[in-house]
Amino acid sequence: MTSEFSVHMNEYLPLRDVVFNTLRQAILKGELKPGERLMEIALAERLGVSRTPIREAMRKLELEGLVVMIPRRGAQVANITEKDLNDVLEVRIVLENMAIEKACKLMTQEQMDKLWEAAKEFERTMADGNLVRLAEADVAFHEIIYQASDNCRLIQVLNNLREQIYRYRVEYLKEEETRNVLVREHEELCQAIKERNVEKAQKISFRHIENQRMAIIETIAAENADREKDEKRK
Repeated sequence: MTSEFSVHMNEYLPLRDVVFNTLRQAILKGELKPGERLMEIALAERLGVSRTPIREAMRKLELEGLVVMIPRRGAQVANITEKDLNDVLEVRIVLENMAIEKACKLMTQEQMDKLWEAAKEFERTMADGNLVRLAEADVAFHEIIYQASDNCRLIQVLNNLREQIYRYRVEYLKEEETRNVLVREHEELCQAIKERNVEKAQKISFRHIENQRMAIIETIAAENADREKDEKRK
């Protein structure tokens, strides 16, 4: 296990939740790689905790589909398949359409100003070269649209779906052309919502997600090819 991450203590949370959140973020951000084995003793030593909160965290991560238990091998970070990805994005497109429709009707001028600022912040973040920060800036942009829908359940489900493929978003953002396309799409989406043009905004959102889907499929295919090579070497 060579991934670099550490526990971030929070005095307001039980230790088991701190450990769970630490491991969850490490998986979502790609610090723990798909297929990587999760050894209780090694993780406990790294995070400076006992094995009990590690074990509890593993159970919760398994329920979220981020960890799988392999007979005679123990826990490992779950791989995402092309079907998994398509299932997630198929649902996300439908729910994004709902969020956009409601946002076009309900978004206030204050929220619109925040949306434009979030689009500019994404563009500014590109210069830093920090892909995790860039992914978070993209998340912040979409979060404003979700909040404008004024539907707590919708926001909760959309955020859960988004996090299921978060670890692939960083890979998606590695290409400069991809980042430039996202800047344009953010600006187009802002303008469509400002115009209260639901159909136009939904078309832009669909293209936005479809571009992401195709890029992530390429990443998954490359990971599978690398995994097959590793298996052959063994």
